[in-house]
Amino acid sequence: MSARIGLGSVTKRVAFAPIIGRNQTVLRTLIPKRGVQIQSLPSSASEEILNAQRLKRPSSPHYTIYQPQLTWLSSIANRVTGGALSALLYGFSLAYLVAPGTFDSAHIVEFVAGLPDYVKYAGKVILAAPFSFHLWNGLRHLGWDMGKFLSLKGAYKAGYAVLGATAVSTIALVLM
Repeated sequence: MSARIGLGSVTKRVAFAPIIGRNQTVLRTLIPKRGVQIQSLPSSASEEILNAQRLKRPSSPHYTIYQPQLTWLSSIANRVTGGALSALLYGFSLAYLVAPGTFDSAHIVEFVAGLPDYVKYAGKVILAAPFSFHLWNGLRHLGWDMGKFLSLKGAYKAGYAVLGATAVSTIALVLM
């Protein structure tokens, strides 16, 4: 009769299946649960574990395996020039606050006037190059914020334009 209704194969499977397979609650109670030992750690121990894990992670971008690209080199250079220019500005500002008589305009002009010409030009290049690069690369980033130069070709064109504009403006600033 069960074959007439289409239950023949289902009935045979249930009838001949082992008892454990039919009853999931029995199966759950027969298999012992694995015990997990939990231990409270002080906050310093958990911090040491995290620091040990962080030391094993590679830096990103991992410069030992990736070929240097204009996009990430210019990004790193933009951060470095921004940090260096900020450190220079804050350093001079703090020096002026500590010793205003030593770091006023008259003393600085007098000091620079006494330097040899090659030191003056080297100093101008050291100041003008990061300033120019950071300026032009900042404009490049503003272009990206407006949705321009977002393709790979556009990013490289803008990157080379930044390098060219940096070279020209550095020379112009040095020769002033």
